[in-house]
Amino acid sequence: MEKIKEKIIAAFLFLCAILTIAVTVGMIAVLGFESIAFFRTVSWPAFFFSQEWTPFFAERKFGILPLFSGSLLVAVLALILAIPAGFSIAVYLSEYAKPAVLVRFRSLLELLSSIPTVVYGFFALFFVTPFLVKIIPGLQGMNALSPALIMGIMLIPYFTFLCEEALAEVPGSFRQASYALGCNKLETAFRIVVPAARPGLIFAILVSASRAMGETMIVAIAAGQATGIELNPLHPVETLSTYMIHISSGDLPLNSLGFKTIFAVGFMLFLFTFFLNSIAYYIKKRFTSRKTHHSFFTSV
Repeated sequence: MEKIKEKIIAAFLFLCAILTIAVTVGMIAVLGFESIAFFRTVSWPAFFFSQEWTPFFAERKFGILPLFSGSLLVAVLALILAIPAGFSIAVYLSEYAKPAVLVRFRSLLELLSSIPTVVYGFFALFFVTPFLVKIIPGLQGMNALSPALIMGIMLIPYFTFLCEEALAEVPGSFRQASYALGCNKLETAFRIVVPAARPGLIFAILVSASRAMGETMIVAIAAGQATGIELNPLHPVETLSTYMIHISSGDLPLNSLGFKTIFAVGFMLFLFTFFLNSIAYYIKKRFTSRKTHHSFFTSV
């Protein structure tokens, strides 16, 4: 009887795994097929190299560079804030914090990570942007800077957890050997632990960048829209995910070319984030063991 129960449970878990894979493959297939239909009308060179995105103007242009540059601008600005803050917090929690402080900090970070992104978006629009307008000349009501700052705050807990996990994977013997050689906590943290955890830290940066590129609600609410390449954070920009939100909420005919742009943009976003995640996992898998074995002796 017990063996039958185990087989039933194993079969159920297997079906759950197959269902997950099937849903993923189905989403990729839908994006791919609809994107192929889109590219039957729009040429690849025009899509990838044109510097204007005006699919609903009289003179329609389908250059994805403005959307990609907007996503990249907001993501880079967010990471500039999230990486130093998250890394510093992770080092403190991993190497310095006492157990009681560690529990409180983690609880605070978990609370911060549980806030819905739509709340972050309205906070950026109605609080951060009016405040920045008063102190930054030329800042427009819709801009890239405000949502980027809030996205950076949103990424801090996520990036901190990934960094802390990477630092925790460093063997405790490395720390003990460092202390035995006379190193203090600061030297141990930054000359021994951090170099040994470098693959995991690179993994954290790339995965966080992937998440920033795909963030939707914050930029949809506070970043605005732009038809050309805009690299000034004081001006409005449109990102890949923002465009999908704006268009899917309209009343476009299902088989129209404008509606199919959603799938083309979504497929490009999927490919880019998949590429970033693949690099991140490769680096972590390929170099973790080698770095862990050699980093202590090369750092001392």
